Amino acid sequence: MAIVESPPHATKRIPRTLLRRFISPRTLQNVRYRWWSLSSDLPRSVSSHFTARSPQVRGFGAVNGSSSLAAELQKVNMVEPTRMCRVMTKYGSDKGRLHRYTTIYSALFKERYGQALRILELGLGTNNPDVPSNMGLFGAPGASLRGWRELFPKALIYGADVDRRILFSEDRIKTFHCDQLDGSSIRSLWSQPDLQDGVDILIEDGLHTFEGNISFLEGSIGHVRPGGIYITEDIMWNDVESWYSRIADIYVRQYPKLEFAFVALVDGENRASNNMLVIRRGVE
Repeated sequence: MAIVESPPHATKRIPRTLLRRFISPRTLQNVRYRWWSLSSDLPRSVSSHFTARSPQVRGFGAVNGSSSLAAELQKVNMVEPTRMCRVMTKYGSDKGRLHRYTTIYSALFKERYGQALRILELGLGTNNPDVPSNMGLFGAPGASLRGWRELFPKALIYGADVDRRILFSEDRIKTFHCDQLDGSSIRSLWSQPDLQDGVDILIEDGLHTFEGNISFLEGSIGHVRPGGIYITEDIMWNDVESWYSRIADIYVRQYPKLEFAFVALVDGENRASNNMLVIRRGVE
C-alpha cells in the first residue's frame, strides 16, 4: 500500500503566538533552570571537590616573556559551579548553562562585584527568527544584562543589538541599536552620551562570525577604560587559527598596552563555538 505524503503547502505549523500562549518563555526558563540545577549544578558542586579540569589557554602580548592573564585563567576549575553560573542561568542566559563562560568570568571579576563599574554587552539574545544568531523561539532577550545587574549592584549596565524590536530600558539598564558589521553604526553607538566615559567590561556576544568579531573589536577596544576587560564570546573552531594569526601578527604590535588570552572551554555543551578571547587593558 502506497503512502501518500501531504504536499508542502498542506503542512500545518503551530503559530508562534499559539506556542507562547501555552508555554511562556518565563515558564520554560523556570523549568530549564530547575532541571539544570538538578542535572548539572548539583552534580558539579559535588564532583568539583574531587575533580579539576582547566581550560586550554594561549596567551599573547606577554610582559617579560610571561602572560599573567593566561596564567590566571589556566587555574580556573571548569568543573566547579559559581554564583554567577546560577544567576545567569536563572535569568535565561546560556553563559553558564550551555557554555560555562561564567566560570571564567567569576575568576576575572571576583574582586570587582562591589565596584561602580560600567558594563556593556553587544547581543541581547533576540528571539526573532529573521535575525542571524538568534536565540530561538523561547530566547530571553536581555537575560545577561539582568544577570550583570544582580551580580554588580553598583554598576550601570548597557546593551546593544542589531534588532531594534528587543531594545529596552530598566533600572540601571539601557540599550542601544548597533550593527557590528557597520563601522558608522559602531561609531554611533559610542557617540551616545551615556557611553562617553567608556566602559570597564565589554562583552561581544553578537553575530559570532570572524568578520563581525573583528569589526566590533577594532571599533570598540579604544573605549575600554584602563584596567578594563574586553571579551569576544562564541568563537568558532574553524576561526581559531585566523584569530591566532591576527593577534600575533597585528594586535600585539598595534595594541602594546593590551594582554590577550585565547580560551577554549572544552567542557561546555556547545563545543562547536565554545571559545572566547579575553583582552585586558593595563592600568595606566
